[in-house]
Amino acid sequence: MNSKGFSLIEIIILIAMAGILLPVIIVPFVAGVKGSGKPEMATTAMFFAHHKMEEFTKFHYISAALNPIVTSYADVNAANFPGYQWQWEILYVDSNFNVVGDGIQPTNHRGYKRILVRIKDPMNDIYQICSVVTYFP
Repeated sequence: MNSKGFSLIEIIILIAMAGILLPVIIVPFVAGVKGSGKPEMATTAMFFAHHKMEEFTKFHYISAALNPIVTSYADVNAANFPGYQWQWEILYVDSNFNVVGDGIQPTNHRGYKRILVRIKDPMNDIYQICSVVTYFP
């Protein structure tokens, strides 16, 4: 007798094997899908950081916009990008880029100000960029 199809035992074995193998395949796939938005968040965060840094670096060393300050985190308030926060600090530093004194008072500085911009993405990961401006008379 030449019959086509699967027997009941073959179908039961297939179901048992699928029950064992499917979770092994699906768990890494789900984890990959959950993390797939991370590169986009990192790129967006760095875009905001560079944007803020460009705002600062267009000013001269003695400009009031570059007065030493340390801010707390605040919302970026960009349309369509909720959850991003930024914080920046402008401090006096020495020639080795170490903060001089408290960084706010210009005691014994050498004409350097460090600008540090931090961005926190919706997953609370922090990205930062730094630049130094110098005094040219």
